[in-house]
Amino acid sequence: MKDAYSFDADEKGAEESYQKMHQAYCNIFERCGLTFRAVEADTGPIGGSFSHEFMVLAETGEDAIFSCNSCDYAANREKAEIGSLKNENAGPLPLGELKRVETPNKRTVEEVTQFLKVAPEQLIKTMIFQDGDHTIAALIRGDHEINEIKLQNLLGSEALCLADDETIEKVTRAPRGFAGPVGLDIRIIADNSLKGIENVVVGGNERDVHLVNVNLKRDFQVDSFYDVRFAIEGDPCPRCAQGQLVMNRGIEVGHIFKLGTKYSKTLGARFLDAQRKENYMVMGCYGIGVGRTVAAAIEQNHDKDGIIFPKSIAPFHVIIISVNPKDSVIREVSERIYATLLDAGVEVLLDDRDERPGIKFKDADLIGIPLRITVGKKAKDGQIDIKLRGTDEVRVTNEGEGIEKVKEIICRD
Repeated sequence: MKDAYSFDADEKGAEESYQKMHQAYCNIFERCGLTFRAVEADTGPIGGSFSHEFMVLAETGEDAIFSCNSCDYAANREKAEIGSLKNENAGPLPLGELKRVETPNKRTVEEVTQFLKVAPEQLIKTMIFQDGDHTIAALIRGDHEINEIKLQNLLGSEALCLADDETIEKVTRAPRGFAGPVGLDIRIIADNSLKGIENVVVGGNERDVHLVNVNLKRDFQVDSFYDVRFAIEGDPCPRCAQGQLVMNRGIEVGHIFKLGTKYSKTLGARFLDAQRKENYMVMGCYGIGVGRTVAAAIEQNHDKDGIIFPKSIAPFHVIIISVNPKDSVIREVSERIYATLLDAGVEVLLDDRDERPGIKFKDADLIGIPLRITVGKKAKDGQIDIKLRGTDEVRVTNEGEGIEKVKEIICRD
């Protein structure tokens, strides 16, 4: 890890430090030749008021990130907010008659919706959570997933967890899988997507029973509506009116945090201001995973033959393959080019191993050195081959022009 910390006298200074480090990280990853996004992220156990993750985009990435297709909003899956949902109904539907339906051993969304022949979005999951000594119900559409981090942050809780079977039966009078909001005597929080719901299916608070044609206000009350679910593609952007969220996969390579005074208060890290008054330092912390950055660069830059390193982070800029180092002319030309490029500040590797040329070419492709110079039989005529990694084009040129071309390519950008 590359770690750094900032210590400021006030929030304004801490914000300036944070923004400078944010820009520095963007510069670093741009210079590494990476396609990345800086996304808003939950601070997690490290704490603090705000954080950004730096995600290298890759299909193999372990993290899902959501970004707007119209503005620069981006966040990881745990943090991604959802904008105001538009009501696509032309008008209110006729309220159906509330009915009790037996659903023997049907507990999951898939089982219940198939049994009742309804779409998952017409079913409401009632999830019972324990927050210390308090029990709450969170309502979510059947085709959505509850975001426990959002719910925990909303409640300001450090101990939120799904209730155990005993607690569920105590508050709902039914086993797990049959909880519903009708007649429930605990705090009920509902996701914003449930505003104005009509004629839906819910658990019946009774073993093997669900209720159909349930309607908000007529059949039960919600204490409050919040954004408590995971975003999905197509959700409205929380920052602009016209954008929609799209999902990509990403590999986290960096993370920066606004820590505030969480650790300075714990450690008693104070300073005297101009009025000789003691204040706590306002902190930030910043980290880059060096090894992860290399791995992410490889995930983004490779082909069937191996790595295609961006030249800024390649182990060498150039590899010289001496096809037959036992040949005095080939050996002399290879060593001369090697020395000339070294003197010009080019990071160069000379492969003069006693191996077949095919093995040397394969190894050069595998380790991903950006530019390859081949010194072979044509060296007797003063010619060498130049090839950029990741391309099929081989350029034949004389030694002097080739060296100048290599220096031009390496020093470019």
